[in-house]
Amino acid sequence: MRLLSMFRGSAEEVAPQIVQTDSPSLQGASLSIAYFPSCTGGDFHDFVRVGPTRFLFGLLDVAGKRETSQVVRQAARACFRSAGKELFSAEDLNEPDAMIELARRLNLEVMRAAGGVRSCPAFAGCYNEELGTVCYVNAGHTPGLLRDDSSVEELPATGLPLGLFSLAPTDARIVAVGAQSSLAIVSRGVVEAECRNEEFGLAGVKKVMQANTGSAKDLSQSILERVQDFMCRVPRHNDVTALTLTRGN
Repeated sequence: MRLLSMFRGSAEEVAPQIVQTDSPSLQGASLSIAYFPSCTGGDFHDFVRVGPTRFLFGLLDVAGKRETSQVVRQAARACFRSAGKELFSAEDLNEPDAMIELARRLNLEVMRAAGGVRSCPAFAGCYNEELGTVCYVNAGHTPGLLRDDSSVEELPATGLPLGLFSLAPTDARIVAVGAQSSLAIVSRGVVEAECRNEEFGLAGVKKVMQANTGSAKDLSQSILERVQDFMCRVPRHNDVTALTLTRGN
């Protein structure tokens, strides 16, 4: 974990440090998560190796303030890790089927821990180091963004947010992450960052991705720095998180 000091705004204000967490070594790729420590919402992120060539990652947003969503977040994290290792450990597994089953189990666990309905948009993906692909589900979350040499493609929702219905089918999709490509999943707090009635939006994230061809650590840090510059102050409106995966750096 690395802490980066950043100073913005008036001389009296000391901006909180951006916290960065980097994944263990990946074959030909890097993964990094950056966030501001002044968390107020129910975001949580996680990643875990689930096989010799597979790495699972996710960004979830449990509805409600951090204090009231803590029990649900803890239950979802435990399910994410245990079910992920179980479902993705087989040598000959079908990745879309495993990802759909993971979403199903997470959905039920969110509802069980919440004691009923609790909206939880989620983006979960499994990076296949051998193939250079990501199999993912987007359960009502902010679209993921995939940059290649010429453009940035949106990865839209494949189903409803978790935690709303006991039977909430979702699709899983597979995308190729090219040799010099990058993938970014950002929290709602990034997209909804506002200044003078203008939102940072996905367009702001796309601009950062197009200008940054470095490592995942560089990209996740750059996204959060740009959000803070855009707002001209430290973001405190919501959880502000960026999860990035890059190849070739």
